[in-house]
Amino acid sequence: MKRIVSTLLCIVGFTILIKAQSIEERQNRAVYNQIEYLFNTKQMDSIYNMADENFKKTISSVQLKGILNQLHSLGTIKNATPEKYQNGIAGYKIEIGDQKLLFILGVDSNFNYHTLAFQPYEAKVEEKKEKVISKVEVQNPLDFFIDSVARTYIQKGNTQSLVIGVIHRNKVNTFFYGETEKDNNTLPIATTLYELGSITKTFTATLLADLVEKNVISLDDSIAKFLPDSVKSNPNLQKITFKSLANHTSGLPRMALNWNTSSKFVESDPYAHYDQKELFSFLKNFKATKEVGEEYEYSNVGYGLLGELISMITKKTYAQNIEEVITKPLHMTNTVEKVNSKEQQLVRVYNVQGDTVPTWNFISLAATGSLKSTIQDMLLYARSQFQMPLSPLEKAMALTKQFTFFIPPNTDIGLAWHMSMVDDIIYYNHNGGTAGSSSFIGIAPDAKSAVIVLSNSAVPVEAISEEILKKVILTE
Repeated sequence: MKRIVSTLLCIVGFTILIKAQSIEERQNRAVYNQIEYLFNTKQMDSIYNMADENFKKTISSVQLKGILNQLHSLGTIKNATPEKYQNGIAGYKIEIGDQKLLFILGVDSNFNYHTLAFQPYEAKVEEKKEKVISKVEVQNPLDFFIDSVARTYIQKGNTQSLVIGVIHRNKVNTFFYGETEKDNNTLPIATTLYELGSITKTFTATLLADLVEKNVISLDDSIAKFLPDSVKSNPNLQKITFKSLANHTSGLPRMALNWNTSSKFVESDPYAHYDQKELFSFLKNFKATKEVGEEYEYSNVGYGLLGELISMITKKTYAQNIEEVITKPLHMTNTVEKVNSKEQQLVRVYNVQGDTVPTWNFISLAATGSLKSTIQDMLLYARSQFQMPLSPLEKAMALTKQFTFFIPPNTDIGLAWHMSMVDDIIYYNHNGGTAGSSSFIGIAPDAKSAVIVLSNSAVPVEAISEEILKKVILTE
C-alpha cells in the first residue's frame, strides 16, 4: 500500500569494497549525519544548500524538496548502517517509517555532495536452486524479454508466485510462475485472487468521478458539509476538497495519529480494527500543518475518508458501490473486498523474509487497499481504460486520468493515477503492497498497451513492472 519514492538523482555506479575506514569514508559519514538531522527536522532547503554546483544544475531546490517531503511522509530516518563504499560514494541502509531503503551519497573534499539517491533496499537472498514451474508462451522477442525479467524476480528465494498480464497493441498475453502456496506445486491461474493493496485507490477514485459525472458533487466541494456536525466543526477540515483527497494534497498525513493506538490493534492485521468512530475521532482533533492543494503527501487515511464519504453520500457500503459502478458493468466477477472461500481461491501471502503472514482486513479504511482481484479481471479493467468515454463508467474513468497536480521532479497525478511519459507517450500507473503482497498496474491508452503484475510476496514488483511496461510501450 505504500508508494515508495525511488528517485535516483545522479547515477554513479559503484561496487562493494570492504576495507578499513578511510578519511574519505569518515567525511562521507559526517555529511550523512548532517543530512539525516536536517531531513528528520524537515530542513529540506538546508539539504539542498549542501549540494555541489553540478548537482544543483541537474535539479532545482523545489524539485529536491518535493522528493524529500514525499519521503518524509513515510517517517523519519533511523537505524542507518553503512553498506557500501568506493570512490567517494557510500551506501547506507536506512529505515524511514516501516520502509527499508538504500541511501546513496557521494561527497567531495569540500564536504559537498555530488550524488544523492534513495532506492528500495533489497537484502541479499539466495536464488531458488531449481527453475520455478511456469506456464508461459513465448511467441516473439517481447515475450522473451518479459519472461526473462519475470524470472529475475520469481527465482529469488523469498518470492512465491507471480502473474503478469500484458496488453500490447490490443493483443493479450499472460505469464504464470511459481506456487500459490509454498510446496503445493500448484501454479496460479487466470482466476486466482491476489491482494491489490493500493491499486484499490484507482477504483475509489472512479467511484468519486462517477458521483461528479452524475452531478451529485463537485471535485472542488468541501468535504466538511458531508461530515457529522461534531466533526465538521473542526476549522482545519473546511478547505479540504474531494479533489485534494483524491490527489493526496489534502494535508492529511499518511496515517491517522490514532491508527495503531487502540487496544484492539494487531500489528499483523493493522487495519482490521480501525472503524468510523476512530476515524472521526482523529478528524475532530486534526491540526493542519500545510495548506490544502499545495503539497503532495501520500495519504492512506485520506483515501479511507474518501471511501467513507462516498458511502455516506450513496448510502451504500464500499463493496456495494464497487460492484454496482465498476465490477458488474465490466463483468469483473472476481474483484471483491471479501473473498467467498467456497467459490474463490485467494493465494496465501508471504512477507519479504518468505514467511506466511495474514491477508489484511479493513473497516473504515477499505477504500485505501481492501480489494482482491485476478489477472483475468484486471485485464478487463485495464482494457476498459482504453475506450472512448461514452458510457457513464467510461466518462468517470476518463476523469480520473485528467491532470490535477504536479509532483516534482517529473510526475503528474490525476485522481489516484500517477502519470509519466516515455517517448512522448503518457502512461498511468499505480502500485500496491501489503505485508504479504505486491502489485502494479500501468496503462498507456494511446498505445493500447498495459501491464498488470500480481505477486503473493511483499518483495516489491514495481521495478520489474516499470521495466516491462516501458518495453511494451516502445515495442512496435
